[in-house]
Amino acid sequence: MRGRRIPIALPNTGALSRRRHTLYIRSAIIVFILFAFLQFHVINYDSNESGPADSANYSTAAILQMVPPVFHKYLTSKTRNGTLGQNGTHVGGLGDSAQRSANISEILRMINRYNELQTILNEDIFGPLQNDSVIIVVQVHKRITYLRHLIVSLAQARDISRTLLVFSHDHFDDDINDLVQSIDFCKVMQIFYPFSIQTHPSEFPGADPEDCPRDIKKEQALLRKCNNALHPDLYGHYREAKFTQTKHHWWWKANRVFDQLEVTKYHTGLVVFLEEDHYVAEDFLYILELMQLKSNELCSKCNILSLGTYLKTFNYYTYNKKQQKQLQQQQQLRQQIQRQQQANNGGGDGNGGFGGQSTTEKYASQSQWGYQVLPTLYSIYQKVEVTPWISSKHNMGMTFNRSTWHDITRCARHFCEYDDYNWDWSLQHVSQQCLKQKLHVMVVKGPRVFHIGECGVHHKKSNCESNQVISKVQQVLRVARRSRQLYPKSISLTVASVIKKTKLRKGNGGWGDQRDHQLCFNMTLIGR
Repeated sequence: MRGRRIPIALPNTGALSRRRHTLYIRSAIIVFILFAFLQFHVINYDSNESGPADSANYSTAAILQMVPPVFHKYLTSKTRNGTLGQNGTHVGGLGDSAQRSANISEILRMINRYNELQTILNEDIFGPLQNDSVIIVVQVHKRITYLRHLIVSLAQARDISRTLLVFSHDHFDDDINDLVQSIDFCKVMQIFYPFSIQTHPSEFPGADPEDCPRDIKKEQALLRKCNNALHPDLYGHYREAKFTQTKHHWWWKANRVFDQLEVTKYHTGLVVFLEEDHYVAEDFLYILELMQLKSNELCSKCNILSLGTYLKTFNYYTYNKKQQKQLQQQQQLRQQIQRQQQANNGGGDGNGGFGGQSTTEKYASQSQWGYQVLPTLYSIYQKVEVTPWISSKHNMGMTFNRSTWHDITRCARHFCEYDDYNWDWSLQHVSQQCLKQKLHVMVVKGPRVFHIGECGVHHKKSNCESNQVISKVQQVLRVARRSRQLYPKSISLTVASVIKKTKLRKGNGGWGDQRDHQLCFNMTLIGR
């Protein structure tokens, strides 16, 4: 008689479990390989591929389209009697010498009046200046077209209503004054450099008829007995007023803001230095606040913050082009992974074996991780770098406080007697030769201040049309806005490239005249 079969448990060899784990591991390996390939391919994507600027429309209408209509009023020209000069500069009203003399007297009277009154426009709307408010100082000559666009960019900046905007002029112009006084988005103040070429056309610090010609030899200058014949610059040239004015103006306005204006002379917050041909991103104040908050943690020795770097705008188009291509590749990879997942699971639950995550969820996690490990593609706008301050790289959107300024003014003679007509090179000399704590800068890798000036004191081009550069900058910022590169939640420090020890540089000259030395130094003494 057959007995009933008793089922006997077979030993658990784990074959089924191993097959399942092998399948999961294989899927994970495939995902990793595909993901690594994608990252490698994106990193090596051709950076020279053309961006959207190639087919851009640089017309005035196209530029206006990218400006909110409420700010078009700042771009509207309201010219008075006279004609417009290059870049929209008003040049009427100074035709003959008699009229010029009368106008100079009136201009001097107006300048002294403005500087004496120290009127703050819109203070009744936005309230008094707070100690933690940012002061923005703009150095203005007479390029009104650039200034219009700077004002438009400032108008769109977040928290601009909390700032004091100080315009420092070395040229008195009714159209420019009307433009500045029409600003209604923050507190505004105008100060006027009182020793300008405009108000001193035939005497120092303008061009005195008895001054030595630039290229005359010293021996000839001594025989001629022209002004300052004993002191040509280090290249044997004599002063040119149009070049010396910029350094004088920069030094005067800094002394004026930190030590002489009633509203600012006790202010201990940040002061941002801009120029008329700059253009700011809408989050420049937001980034500046982040940099200030993180400065002690990231760089305790940094005494300057810089919001601008001299990068070509097409780099940002390439950046965005890479990002767009990567998004397409990510979508293709996601579809490929899903097809692989379906094939491996054979219509199962699709969890993929990653601790309850589906393969798609795991991919999303990896994609997020990739966002962090590819800063050159994703997070350049939230990176800062720490480096010794270099005049040619970190002079745009330069920001510091009263403590740094007092260190600089203790070295006033080094600044004022250094044979270089550039204020930034002179400041570099101060850092290298006088300061106990040399100037160190924290600079944002993704610029928030851009240079839009094509023509000026140093650069004369046959075509000074500003539309092309302005349009490019507008498009760069539109790309940054759409791809969410602005307003980062935090900033982090990149590893700075190895910087060679900065050599002591020979000045550019143009500053050998001792009258310039004394005028410059007197500006500091006045504030003491």
